[in-house]
Amino acid sequence: MKLIEGPQGPRVIVDGRETILLCSNDYLGLANDPCVKAAAVEAIKKYGFGSGASRLVSGNMEPHEALEEKIKNFKGTEAALVFNSGYHANLGCISALAGRSTEVFSDRLNHASIVDACILSRAAIKRYPNRNMDFLESLLKKSKAKSKLIVTDGVFSMDGSIAPLDDMACLLDKYGAMLFLDDAHATGVLGKGGKGTLEHFGIVHPSIIQMGTLGKAIGAFGAFVASSKELIDLLVSKARPFVYTTALPPSVCAAASKAIDIIGQNPDLIELLRDNTRYFKNGLAGQGLNTLGSATHIIPIVTGDAKKTMEMSATLLEKGVFIQGIRPPTVPENTSRLRVSITAVHSKEDLDSAIFAIKETVGEN
Repeated sequence: MKLIEGPQGPRVIVDGRETILLCSNDYLGLANDPCVKAAAVEAIKKYGFGSGASRLVSGNMEPHEALEEKIKNFKGTEAALVFNSGYHANLGCISALAGRSTEVFSDRLNHASIVDACILSRAAIKRYPNRNMDFLESLLKKSKAKSKLIVTDGVFSMDGSIAPLDDMACLLDKYGAMLFLDDAHATGVLGKGGKGTLEHFGIVHPSIIQMGTLGKAIGAFGAFVASSKELIDLLVSKARPFVYTTALPPSVCAAASKAIDIIGQNPDLIELLRDNTRYFKNGLAGQGLNTLGSATHIIPIVTGDAKKTMEMSATLLEKGVFIQGIRPPTVPENTSRLRVSITAVHSKEDLDSAIFAIKETVGEN
């Protein structure tokens, strides 16, 4: 693990040296925003730091409920429930919804927490090739399960591709299925107002349950599930990671609430991210690099061999650019890659320097 000194930002100190950071999920640059930090400090002054207990015991505090109110309004749902991480949210929600009489239909490139949640649910699991709706429909046609749950990432974190939710939504009513959407890398980023994959496609559907994280574009920590009040009430009593975990510190909730306010009040932040993403992709164009057709701010540069990938990552760091190498088991064999993630706060000068270093390093290999 590389040691970062100081706060997250477009440039960070890694092992004592300033580098351009291109592997952070702080997509809007809110992790070190002065207003977000001030909200956390004020909450500590008022509420202390720890929450003391799980929310069903004595840990339910004003900032938790205020944050859930913000989230439900942001996502346009009846209710929301805050979890301590995206892993907690996926484990809690999927295992609460699915059981032995359920068939779960899961994209093969879904996040590890989804894979684990499906296994723990004890449901029958059917996996379909990444974003292959014809294959998914063939599985749904064959299913005789009492309940059917489709699970997908909104934005696939290692490919930068977007799930075809427009086509997927058409299958819900046709086959009586629910959809659990992991919108971790889309929340705060996709859609006109950064509300995620559903806003990106203009979809409103009662059978879609949204999960999102607070530690990526929102710049804080934790996660949430947003859906109907009936479902949220079920999770409060049945989602074990929620029931049996000490609640998030109130200062973390206050910071996330402020970040959501900033996103709502500053749509230019999202446009800055999109502009930087276009600029970076244009800078790499014509180099023959395999970026898997990335449609988002996550840009993989597929290098193939795991050892070579980690050597290239080390070389880039020596050149002042921090891009993490990703290898199996996180990605399939022979698809190791440099995973670039762009942020709204990168300068064009930083992006130019990174583009030059990538071209040079790839050329040397």
